[in-house]
Amino acid sequence: MITLVDAAGRTSAVELNAAPSFARPTAPLASRTVYAAAHVVPRTTADNVPGAPADLDWDATLAFRHHLWSWGLGVADAMDTAQRNMGLDAAATRELITRSAAEAQSVGGGLVVGVNTDHVDDAVITLDAVVDAYKHQLHLTEDAGASVVLMASRHLARAARSAEDYERVYAEVLAAAGAPVILHWLGAAFDPELGSYFGSPDTDAASSTLLKIIANAPDKVAGVKMSLLDADSERAVRGRLNAPTRMFTGDDFNYVSLIGGDSSGYSDALLGAFAALGPHASAAVQALDAGDHDAYQRILGPTEALSRQIFSTPTFYYKTGVAFLSWLNGHQPGVGMVGGLHAARSLPHLSEIVRLANDCGALEQPELARERWHGLLSVSGVPA
Repeated sequence: MITLVDAAGRTSAVELNAAPSFARPTAPLASRTVYAAAHVVPRTTADNVPGAPADLDWDATLAFRHHLWSWGLGVADAMDTAQRNMGLDAAATRELITRSAAEAQSVGGGLVVGVNTDHVDDAVITLDAVVDAYKHQLHLTEDAGASVVLMASRHLARAARSAEDYERVYAEVLAAAGAPVILHWLGAAFDPELGSYFGSPDTDAASSTLLKIIANAPDKVAGVKMSLLDADSERAVRGRLNAPTRMFTGDDFNYVSLIGGDSSGYSDALLGAFAALGPHASAAVQALDAGDHDAYQRILGPTEALSRQIFSTPTFYYKTGVAFLSWLNGHQPGVGMVGGLHAARSLPHLSEIVRLANDCGALEQPELARERWHGLLSVSGVPA
């Protein structure tokens, strides 16, 4: 049995389920391209308090990426899941990119890396400075040997006064790219500063700007990652993309139907949720590779309730749930996070993650998960 606790302090016990017997793939995943956005692991005894420079446990951080690669998934690194703009400073970001690129090359693992402007300390800069900042990180990433996800920039959101400003900045940055990149549209749920990204709070208007940016440089855009938590908007944009530009869903609420697809097509995936659900994501795509859509739905469908809990409002604290599950599953020695972000979710919130992870089989080592969870309950003053 495993103990749960609610907001009133009441405890209950549920049966601890066995882990699913998923098999790692013996060939590359074929029917979908899937990236899991990986988190970072702090050094347990370091001074990773709010405002302090990130001090990472590199062995555990890189081992987690190898865990994802071992399941046939690609890794999306230095993204918001890795606490960009929420604790991962510029120096740690640079080192993460360099180290991850080297590790990916050593095993032939798929890797894309976030490029942003967040190494610039000034809150407000000119559009020309935004272009220069993007190019700085773009060249660093390409020199390391990684492919690029061009992330939404807070600096650009502050500096832009029109959709045309977005078009200008992206045109100049894309012209400097040595290979096609993935564009990232991160919605206000993940970062409130980006609520009017691409020039408008209206999704249809912003979509038109995004599509114009792609149309102006079709050979420089490999795909779009949409993280708006709006499945209809994603399908609408997906339907207007021309091959070979692909849609990578970043919708952690609705990924099952978006990846599974329908008569209008399907989305590939670049998801923070899949950092917590690597074995499930791999097994589900293996089922699609075998033409077994029912098995895909049976494997991945039950995980969506867990993902919705991890990404519940305030959504930008989802990293806490991802790191918490990583700890429960034995991928890191401690439950702490860079910037003290492990304190961003309550004990009842984490308890619900435990319940849903147990329900869908996301506890990879159930006995270890129970031991660690009960220990956390105990030191928090809850008898387990």
